[in-house]
Amino acid sequence: MMSKSSRQLAFEALMRVEKEQAYSNIMLNVVLSENNADMRDKAFTSVLFYGVLEKKLLLDYNLSRFSERPINKLDKEVLVILRMGLYQMFFMDSVPMPAAVNESVKLCKDNKLYSASGYANGVLRRASRSDGLLLPDRRKGRNKYLAIKYSCPENIIKMWRESYGDDITLGILESLGNKPPITARVNTLKTDTDSLILSLHENYIQAENFPILDGCIVLGETGSIEAIEQYSGGLFHVQDIASQICCRLLDVKSGYTVIDACSAPGGKAFTIAQYMGNRGKIISCDLYENRLNLVEHGAKRLGIDIIETVTADSSVYGAFPTADRIICDVPCSGLGIMRRKPELRYKNDLGLDSLPNLQYLILCNCARFLGEGGILIYSTCTLNPAENGMNIRRFLSEHDEFEPYFLSVPNGIKRGIEEPDNELTLFPHINRTDGFFISAVRRK
Repeated sequence: MMSKSSRQLAFEALMRVEKEQAYSNIMLNVVLSENNADMRDKAFTSVLFYGVLEKKLLLDYNLSRFSERPINKLDKEVLVILRMGLYQMFFMDSVPMPAAVNESVKLCKDNKLYSASGYANGVLRRASRSDGLLLPDRRKGRNKYLAIKYSCPENIIKMWRESYGDDITLGILESLGNKPPITARVNTLKTDTDSLILSLHENYIQAENFPILDGCIVLGETGSIEAIEQYSGGLFHVQDIASQICCRLLDVKSGYTVIDACSAPGGKAFTIAQYMGNRGKIISCDLYENRLNLVEHGAKRLGIDIIETVTADSSVYGAFPTADRIICDVPCSGLGIMRRKPELRYKNDLGLDSLPNLQYLILCNCARFLGEGGILIYSTCTLNPAENGMNIRRFLSEHDEFEPYFLSVPNGIKRGIEEPDNELTLFPHINRTDGFFISAVRRK
């Protein structure tokens, strides 16, 4: 069977994201694994795939200039091919403009979109004769200008500007175009940071210590993480810096009972188990059994045997044991991880209005099981005050038996906004982390 071109692979992955509302990283991996592409083709496919997702609003705004038809009336397949062509023309220096046009026309024909090939040719040729991509007039609406420039919906930008101010908002938006670091947590049950870094270097894998946080390393270009010998041997697991900070602030000790209320895929439970020296008990709860399988497999690989999985809805589950520590890293809108999952920007409903109620139910239900003097951490990977500080402040106002718990933020981690000392909002452009919120309360 004839191998598919890198452009065809990018097209198929983009179409599956469009039609199936799938996560970009998962869908790209599926498409690449189904086709025996070489490393060069995989690299081109990845750049084109993520580039089109990251610039989607900007591309569509400019396609509307060059198209004689309203682009919202086009077949989705044709629109995706036009986005790909425009992206190659203006963002991929390795692709000459005539090649971008010709390959887009060929892509139409290869996918039996024969009647659209002439139209695509005309649109992209008009684009090639233009002075470049345009932006809206910022004087007529700053939110729209920023939305098109950074391909981020206006309602999100409006919320960020009102909540965090213009400087923080611009920092977040700039970070959307940056590749996030790959960070990992050293499995201190099996090795130490220096030994792991040395071992990785011996296998020609870039790795360096993240000095602000013990046991955290930053990896370079690794290829497939699963193929790394030290990973399969259980010497580390991948986890963002923000999530690692969250686990450290939980302040666990050996022998504790800990509830991880929304656990899958298990990164927090693994790090907490390591802080506990694999002694005590961790209840890992999640709504879906297949996701808890990831927790169980990960724990086995890392040599952790104190994790007990429970398939349940943490907003109503009533059989948790009394715990010394509880972590509620609740389902959220994901605005803090959009640089990892750019497709989140274009979801019809991110749950910005509905999620806070679910999050609050999980928080209130789980808090019932916290023992006297115990600490509960409430966290999200989003940047939305309604899901973050507003929820924890409401909880404290309605539960007199709890009090704010001071967060001892690691030296070197900087705050971007003024907030209570039991809350910490992490911004990607300030601390190299995902956008993340951490807060803590203590039962009196």
